[in-house]
Amino acid sequence: MSRPLGLSPESSALPRAGADYAEDYFAWTQDQVAALKAGRHDRLDLENLAEEVGDLGRSVKREIASRLNVLLVHLLKWRFQPAFRSSSWTGTITEQRGQILDDLDESPSLRPYPAARLGREYAVARLKAAGETGMPEAAFPPDCPFALADILDRNFFPEAEA
Repeated sequence: MSRPLGLSPESSALPRAGADYAEDYFAWTQDQVAALKAGRHDRLDLENLAEEVGDLGRSVKREIASRLNVLLVHLLKWRFQPAFRSSSWTGTITEQRGQILDDLDESPSLRPYPAARLGREYAVARLKAAGETGMPEAAFPPDCPFALADILDRNFFPEAEA
């Protein structure tokens, strides 16, 4: 009988106690959770735990920045290519806003973060919008034409440029 994924008969679905961070990340995480819940602080890998907790915070910030970028690209396309508006664009705009707002609700200390990232994300979004639309970069304003409150407003869809 063949074993899927090279599992040996000794393998189990449960992590082994004292799992090594570098050898089996998932098993390590489960071992650390079990040690925390059991109050077994002597089994905690404090150095790697500290690194992972720090990475969690950074990953939320990266997610907000990435979603803000996608949102800006779609708002630019919505405004500057009204003939191509679609339910797909509406869905993307709605999804990105919702996820950003959810992240900010879960981590209120990050509420100022989108404003701090807006200029940088807009500069990249402008380039992406130019590439995706085939329009010259100069067709898009050099500075973000949308207020952050509008960008995150579930009901805001910019009108076409007159």
